[in-house]
Amino acid sequence: MSAHYSEAVAGNGGMTPITDVDAYVTQLGQQASSAAAMMRRCTSASKNSALLAMARHLEESRASVLEANRQDLLRGREAGLDDALLDRLALDDARVDAMISGLEQVAGLPDPVGEIDGLRARPSGIQVGQMRVPLGVIGIIYESRPNVTLEAASLCLKSGNACILRGGSEARDSNAALALCIAAGLAEAGLPAAAVQVVATTDRAAVGRLIAMPEHVDVIIPRGGKSLIERITREARVPVIKHLDGVCHVYVDATADLDKALAIAVNAKTQRYGTCNTMETLLLDAPVAEVLLPRLAAAYAEHGVELRGCPRTQALLPSVVPAEEADWHAEYLAPVLAIRVVDGIDAAMDHIGHYGSHHTDAIVTEHYGLARRFLAEVDSSSVVVNASTRFADGVEYGLGAEIGISTDKLHARGPVGLEGLTTRKYVVMGDGHVRT
Repeated sequence: MSAHYSEAVAGNGGMTPITDVDAYVTQLGQQASSAAAMMRRCTSASKNSALLAMARHLEESRASVLEANRQDLLRGREAGLDDALLDRLALDDARVDAMISGLEQVAGLPDPVGEIDGLRARPSGIQVGQMRVPLGVIGIIYESRPNVTLEAASLCLKSGNACILRGGSEARDSNAALALCIAAGLAEAGLPAAAVQVVATTDRAAVGRLIAMPEHVDVIIPRGGKSLIERITREARVPVIKHLDGVCHVYVDATADLDKALAIAVNAKTQRYGTCNTMETLLLDAPVAEVLLPRLAAAYAEHGVELRGCPRTQALLPSVVPAEEADWHAEYLAPVLAIRVVDGIDAAMDHIGHYGSHHTDAIVTEHYGLARRFLAEVDSSSVVVNASTRFADGVEYGLGAEIGISTDKLHARGPVGLEGLTTRKYVVMGDGHVRT
């Protein structure tokens, strides 16, 4: 086995060179299983203490974290990473501030573990309810974004889980620096070091082993490009929470307030390009297209967005690039937007149903009945009325930092926060009851 990044992260296994990747990842799994059992006994106070300690250590280590990230960016540019990937990889003071804030926010969230809901008496005299409990050991495989390291650690920790984090090779120095902050926070709070383990090798064999040991890992969450997620879905022997694409739509209905529509459509595309909740296709109801398209084109031109349009769009904006069939399926993650003029809400929903990825889709309308139809009939993990698709995010939904977005229907859907990282078990209360 090769060992591209062959030193284990301090606090996650020492500094022993990794020569047998399968054995190393198996050991991580064993350690995580033991830590998960210990985490079930942890109090909310101890978990919150660890999170706040991590935030403090990150603030104290800000300079070293940013320097590590600078090295990753230099290496990424030399390797020819595209702009969207480099944007995901980059850290700056604002993003470090956001990570610190995320840790503090998660510490301030109610702890769902141990909640008992629906306790009710049965005719036999027993009481039956459901208790929220951790999933156990969560393996998280992600690319580029080093902030995921802290987001994942914080949510898994607060929800009482142990986690194994495997970041991409492009962020190896950033992740190693962040792992030191995590390890220091765990130690300060007296929590098991193996509650959060950062995989210290970029060898792809580590992923293959992590997703194939159900004896130690309870669920896998991949975050990254489509090829990564397809591989995980195809090869995993462990349940997977995932989304493949973020082909998000905004539909502007004929009754829409055009100023609202303009602001929403511009924000949904240009607020940030390299995210899964960025709009990739704009659908315009025919009666508003002639008035709204020139205003939109001018606004998008200011942001340098390339427009690709259907024939009806081209008739109104001759300068747009003709859209091809592939454009309706595309997750650009770039300043490119597909535009289609449609005849009413049914045509819009048909388009979304055929080309969408069940991620996030929005309608701009002043018609209550059409808004209700869109909410009920569009089969996406987030459906939005009169707001940007960019709100489909754990922080914006009040979940704290999110572990990712799920377009599956089992077991979690949409932004996955604390509750999405727990499950329920039945609890029964009796007083010497026996079944007759």
